[in-house]
Amino acid sequence: MTGPSGAPYPARFELPPEDRESSPYTGWTRAHWEAVADGLLHAAWRYATPRGAMLDLPGRPSRSGVRSDGLEGYARTFLAAAFRVAGAGGEDPHGWLQRYAGGLAAGTRTPGREDAESWPPVRDHTVMGQPMVESASVALGLRLTRTWLWDRLDPGVQDRAAEWLRGSLRHVPAPNNWYLFPLTVAGFLESAGRGDRETWLALERGTELLDGWYAGDGWYSDGDGRAFDHYNGWALHLYPLLHAHLAQDTGQSARHGARLRTFLESYALLFDGNGAPLHFGRSLTYRFAANAAVALGALTGHTPLAPGASRRLLSGSLRYFLDRGALTEDGLLSLGWHGAHEATLQDYSGPASPYWASKGLLPLLLPASDPVWTAREEAAPSEGPDRALALPAAGLLIQSTGRDGLVRLHNHGSDHVPAHEGESALAEDPLYARLAYSTRTGPTARGNVPDNHFAVELPDPRDPLGGSTRSARLRIRPLGAEAAPDGTWGWAASSHSPVFASGGPMVPGMSVQSVTYVRGPFELRVHRVTGAPPGARVRLTGWATPPQQDCPSGEEPVTGRLHGLHGWSGTGRPSTLRAPQGTAFTRWALVPSLTGDVRGTALFAALASLAPGGASAPEDPALEAAADLVSAGRDSLEVRWASDGARTRITFTPQAPRITTAPGDG
Repeated sequence: MTGPSGAPYPARFELPPEDRESSPYTGWTRAHWEAVADGLLHAAWRYATPRGAMLDLPGRPSRSGVRSDGLEGYARTFLAAAFRVAGAGGEDPHGWLQRYAGGLAAGTRTPGREDAESWPPVRDHTVMGQPMVESASVALGLRLTRTWLWDRLDPGVQDRAAEWLRGSLRHVPAPNNWYLFPLTVAGFLESAGRGDRETWLALERGTELLDGWYAGDGWYSDGDGRAFDHYNGWALHLYPLLHAHLAQDTGQSARHGARLRTFLESYALLFDGNGAPLHFGRSLTYRFAANAAVALGALTGHTPLAPGASRRLLSGSLRYFLDRGALTEDGLLSLGWHGAHEATLQDYSGPASPYWASKGLLPLLLPASDPVWTAREEAAPSEGPDRALALPAAGLLIQSTGRDGLVRLHNHGSDHVPAHEGESALAEDPLYARLAYSTRTGPTARGNVPDNHFAVELPDPRDPLGGSTRSARLRIRPLGAEAAPDGTWGWAASSHSPVFASGGPMVPGMSVQSVTYVRGPFELRVHRVTGAPPGARVRLTGWATPPQQDCPSGEEPVTGRLHGLHGWSGTGRPSTLRAPQGTAFTRWALVPSLTGDVRGTALFAALASLAPGGASAPEDPALEAAADLVSAGRDSLEVRWASDGARTRITFTPQAPRITTAPGDG
C-alpha cells in the first residue's frame, strides 16, 4: 500500500484490503487500526533493551538524556499496546503484555541506580522532570490492562512499580497539564487497591486546577496563561474524563463529559477534508494524537458526532499521516509532521516523543461491535457548507470551506506567554504568534520572514547599514469574537503591544488593534496602530505556500494571496518574499507582503485568501473583486461584499472594535 507520494508503507505495515462500502471516505476499518498498532509496536520493539525496560530508538536525544528517552519509548508504546489488547478483551496474539510486564520488572528493580535498565526516578519538573510525564502513560497502560498484566505480577514487582509511580505524587509538576499526570497515577493506584490520602490529594489538586483553567466554549488554557492548543484534546480533556469513566464516577463523568461535548462542537471542525488536523501549537510531532478527544467522546458517549462522522475523522487523521511519510523506512515514527522536520520540534522532543501519537489509537478501546466501527462513514464537518465559528472564550475564529475541505484558524487569543513572565524577556513563538493557521500550511520557522503577521518596523540604531528592527506579537489580548448563527460570516479581534528584538524592548504608548472578518473563503484583515514614532513602517504578510512546481508529489497545491484595500504603499498589490527554510508542508515557501508608512495613529486593511490551486502571481482577480472599500479613516472602515452586497463596518474604540454587518440587496 502506498500514500499519495507513491512511497510504500514499511513491510511490517501490511494492511487489509480497503472497504469502500462501509468506509467510502477512507476505506479503513477496525482491522486497519489493529494492523497499524501492531506495526508500530513491532518496529519500535526492535530497539528494546535486553529485558525490555527501555526502547532506545535512534535519533538525536532530548534535553532529558538518553536514559529518560529510553523510558519514554517504553511508556508511550505501552499506551498503544494497552489500547490494542484492552479493546480486544484481553486477546494478545503478539504477546505484547508479557513484554511490558518484563520491562516493568526490570525498570523498577533498582530504582534510582544507573544500571543498564533501571528507570530514572520521578523528580520535580525542574530536575529532569520527564519521568513524571511517562509515569502517567505507564499508569494508564497498567490500569487498562490490569486484569491481564498487573494482577498477574509478582507482589514484589507490584510494590516496586507502585513506589516508582508514587514519585509523581510527591514531586512538583510543571504549572500546566502536568498536574494531570499525578492525577492519572493516583487513579491507577486507587483502582489497584492502593489508594490513600496521597492519591486523594493528587486527584483533588488536579481537578481543582483544571476547573481554574476552564475558559468556556469547551476550551481549557494549558496553565494560568492563554495557551489554547492541541493539549486540550490529548491531555486536558483526556486524562480527567478517562479517569472518571474507568472509575465509573457518574458525577465527574457528567461534569467533564459536558465540557468535552461542547469542545467537540468546535474541535471537530478543525480536521481538513483530507484528514489533516490543524497545524497549530507545540508538540505537533504527536500527530494523530489529535484523534484522542474525538475517540474519547465516542467511548464515553459525550459527543455531538454521529458514529460514522467520528470514524471519518479518526481514520482520516490516522491515514493522513501514514500516507504522507510519517514513518521512516524501518517503520518508526519520525520527529516531525509529515516526515522529519526539525522546525516542528521543541527541545524536550527526543526519538520516542512521537509515540505520544499512541493516544490517537484510543479508538481501539471501542469493541468491534461499537457503532463507530459498524456505522457507515459520514462526511466530516469541514466537508459541509462554508462556515465561520467563533470561540470568544479562547479568542479564536474557525473558517472552513466545504468545496475543498480546507480549514483555517484565526488567532486572536492564544499565546504561549507564561502568566508570570514579562514579554520583553521572551522570543516570539511561530506556533502561537501568527494571525492565522490552517490544515494545509505551517508557519515559517524562526529566521525566515514570518507568515500571517502584522509588524511595526523601526530604524535599528544598532545597524550601521540603516536596517530596521521588526516587532513581535507576544501577549495577545482578546477583544471579542462573534459569528452569524448560520455561519456565513464571523470575526475575532485582539490587541497587542509590539515588542522589539533590538533597539529597545517596547515603544511607550504604542499598540496594535487587529480584526479578522471572514466570509466564505475570504479574510478581511484590519489593523489600527496607535502611538507610532516617526520613521515607523508596518508590514502585513499572508499565507506561506509553495510555488506550484515545489508542491509535494500527489498533493493538490494551495496558494495564499493578499490584496491591499487601505493604508498601503503603492497600488495595494503585494510583493513576494521568500522563506528558504519553508514550513512543515514544503521545503521552501513564498509569502505575500504589503508595507506602509505610519506615524501616530493609522488604519490598514487588506483582503487575504488561502485556496487550492497553484499560481506564480500573488494577486488574484477574484480576491480583488471580493469586496469594495466604501470608506476609511483613522478609526473606522466600511466595505461592501460583492457576493450579496452586504456591508461590514469596523469601528475602533479605545476599549474594543465594534463590528456590524448590514444585509445587502442580494
